[in-house]
Amino acid sequence: MAAVYAQPAAANYFTAPAHAPPKQRGYRICDQCGTVEQPHIGRFRLCGGCMITQYCSQDCQKAHWPSHKPICQHTVSQISSAKQQPGPGAMDDGLVKGLRKFVSAHSSLLSWAGFQALQLKRVPSNIRQNALLIELDYRHSSSDSLRRFSIKGAHVVPRTYVTDSDPLVGQDIMRREERCRKSGGIGCVVVIIQCGEISQVMPVEVDSPSRISWDMREDWPQVLQHYVESGRTDFKPISTTARG
Repeated sequence: MAAVYAQPAAANYFTAPAHAPPKQRGYRICDQCGTVEQPHIGRFRLCGGCMITQYCSQDCQKAHWPSHKPICQHTVSQISSAKQQPGPGAMDDGLVKGLRKFVSAHSSLLSWAGFQALQLKRVPSNIRQNALLIELDYRHSSSDSLRRFSIKGAHVVPRTYVTDSDPLVGQDIMRREERCRKSGGIGCVVVIIQCGEISQVMPVEVDSPSRISWDMREDWPQVLQHYVESGRTDFKPISTTARG
């Protein structure tokens, strides 16, 4: 029996904003020094190769390059190979670029979905065992880049789905987890966004659940689909707990 909630997962679930929301950049941490991005002070830069790792300054980017080089070149190589694979959509450069934009635009929603899917509020240890796999369909004809992707399916898989098949990505996740735990968090939620033969792994560093006011929600698949299908990037989770 499906759970029934007195309130939706987001305050604006039923009402879209009157004006287009500002571009969401998500929660960024400098991969060299661990500084948290403060957009009103200065925006972080993404690595021009993998377009995943972020830095607070050019100095940090240069200092981090020796350790980042293997995973960066590996990611670039995978993207290049995926473009050359035969099959529907695989040769489309727009698919690769669109997937990166999708992950960036929906970072808050994807992070929240990963937290809920793994039930980290109730069982924090799940973060070490499982990951959330989100499968997408791609519509070439859509003029709206945010509506080119739709949710095909979303389910929990063993984390080894990534770490065993791609050891370099696994090492990068472990590095991020170690940094997160040193700062009081519990590790990284691994969210895998996959569209055909192309995928992107999104490690999300998670604070201690005791400091997170989000409620546990079993309707996360419906919430995920609602925002993605409507092309909305304004998801902001709310808490309905008495202490939230």
